[in-house]
Amino acid sequence: MFWDFDYFMELFLAGLTRGSIYALIALGYTMVYGIIELINFAHGEIYMIGAFTALIVTGVLTLMGWNSVAILFIAAGVAVVYSSAYGYTVEKIAYKPLRNAPRLSALISAIGMSLFLQNYVLLAQTSDFLPFPALIPEFDWLRPWEHIVRSSQVVIYVTTAIVMILLTFMIKFTRIGKAMRAVSQDKAMAMLVGVDVNRVISVTFIVGSATAAIGGVLIASHIGQINFYIGFIAGIKAFVAAVLGGIGSIPGAVLGSLVLGWTESFFTGYISSDYEDVFAFLILVFILIFRPSGILGRAESEKV
Repeated sequence: MFWDFDYFMELFLAGLTRGSIYALIALGYTMVYGIIELINFAHGEIYMIGAFTALIVTGVLTLMGWNSVAILFIAAGVAVVYSSAYGYTVEKIAYKPLRNAPRLSALISAIGMSLFLQNYVLLAQTSDFLPFPALIPEFDWLRPWEHIVRSSQVVIYVTTAIVMILLTFMIKFTRIGKAMRAVSQDKAMAMLVGVDVNRVISVTFIVGSATAAIGGVLIASHIGQINFYIGFIAGIKAFVAAVLGGIGSIPGAVLGSLVLGWTESFFTGYISSDYEDVFAFLILVFILIFRPSGILGRAESEKV
C-alpha cells in the first residue's frame, strides 16, 4: 500500500478534507483567543447547530420540490445566520458578564455552555445518527478520478480557500478588521482611541460562528449523517489544530488544521483506524511539551 500512488492520493485528499473542515472551526477558536484570550469550548456546538439547522431547512425545501443545488445554498445561508446568532448570544450570556473575572471562571462558563448546547440539541432532536442528504452533485469532469476524490471534497477545498481569502481581506483592509487587530494588540489603548471593544468582540464571535456553520453544512453533506455529538469531537480536534499552528494566529490555525488532517489520514490509512482520535491528542501533548507557542506562534514574555 505504501507504493500505491492512488491510495496515497486518496489519503492525501482525505486529509486535506479533514484539515479544511478543522480550519473552518479553528478560525473561531483562534480569533476569539486573539481578541480576548478565551478558549470558547462551546464553539464546536455552534458547528453542530449549523449542521442541524441545514438539515431542517433541507427537509422543508425538499418537500417543497426545490433542487439540491438551490437547497445547498439556502440551507448554508440559513445555517450561517442561525449559528451566528447563537455565537452572538453565547458571548453575551456566558462570556461578557465574566469579562473582568479570573480566566478560570470564563473557562468553566465555556465548558458549561458546551454541555448545555449538546443536551439542548439532544432533547430537541435525538441521540441517533440522522441521515443528511448529499446536496452536492457529482461533477462529470471528476468521474475518471472518482475513486480518489469526490465532488463534495472539491467543494470543501474551494469553499475553505474562499473563506480564508475573504477573512484575510476583512482583517487587513476593512475598518472592523483593523479594529480587531487593535483590540488584539492592546485592548485598553484601543478603547482610548475610540474603538468599541464590545462590538469588536461580538463581531469576532459572529464571524467565527459563521465559518464553523459553513464547515458543519459541508461535512454533513459529504459524510451523509449527523448527530448531536459531532461538535464535541470536531471542536476538540480543531482546538488541537489551533494550538498546533499557534493559538491566536489565523495562518497558524490553517496550517495546524492541515497538518492535523494529513497526520490523522495517513496514520489511520497506513497504521490503524482504531487510534484515529489518539493521534490528535498525541500531537497536542508533543506540541505543548516542545513548542507551547505552536508552529507559527510567538512566545510572549510576561510584563512585570
